[in-house]
Amino acid sequence: MELIEREQQIRLGRTHSEEDKALIGAGGYLSPVDHLWTDVLIAISLKKPVLLKGPTGAGKTKLAETVSQFFSQPVQSINCSVDLDAEALLGFKTIVLKDGMNEISFVEGPVIEAMKKGHILYIDEINMAKSETLPILHSVLDYRRMLTNPFTGEVIHAHPDFSVIAAINEGYIGTTPMNEALKNRFVSFSVPYISGEHLRKLWKELFPAAPKELHTLILNLANDLMEQVKQGLLSEEAASIRSLLYATELALYMEPLRAINYAIAEKLEDEQEKKLVLELAASWIK
Repeated sequence: MELIEREQQIRLGRTHSEEDKALIGAGGYLSPVDHLWTDVLIAISLKKPVLLKGPTGAGKTKLAETVSQFFSQPVQSINCSVDLDAEALLGFKTIVLKDGMNEISFVEGPVIEAMKKGHILYIDEINMAKSETLPILHSVLDYRRMLTNPFTGEVIHAHPDFSVIAAINEGYIGTTPMNEALKNRFVSFSVPYISGEHLRKLWKELFPAAPKELHTLILNLANDLMEQVKQGLLSEEAASIRSLLYATELALYMEPLRAINYAIAEKLEDEQEKKLVLELAASWIK
């Protein structure tokens, strides 16, 4: 699409410091839904803040990293929690020694650094933050794309390439519904688990040297786990692609059932769910 290609060429034409280049994502996301990848790129190209919704381990962070790779654009990351405050977002004042004298200096946080340098700002688990913390970003996220730094009074206008991607795990313990004023500033995309042929293709790319039997085991287990989740017999986290990835990596060096136990079953709270995961796995091991 011309819009995306034009925006990609603009962003690829920029130069970044070696330190910032280390913040460019590795890529590798494969969308299980038609148009999802392209539509996210359209929203980014139009300078719209993007909200990725989906279960843990569905690949939201990997999608953001792949956007970073596509545009060769560094990422400034924020991991939200109930302890997140304005300083964690914007930066803080500190005393530094300069020319033998103590002076107050402001250390810029990820929001301001991303705005000034034209980086991607990635806000992970945005609904873990307290509702009173994030309104400070309202002017950053809407058409104004600017911020008055409350610590210094500086007025910051975002670089043209500045982009925002946020991720949300809905319905998890410790999360709260997003403030409507905040949510309305985003374009929202659902990111489902990868399954079927998409998962097979991904595993072939990630583990080209793995035994065929291990590929078969993990892919069949993935399908079984997803089916049990749909039937309400397993919690959604049991089908996490991240957990399946960890299980595969461990299984390259240990007995597969032990790997699946460590990477998937032991992370579940319910004993019956743990037992069911191991039974499903064992059914595919000859």
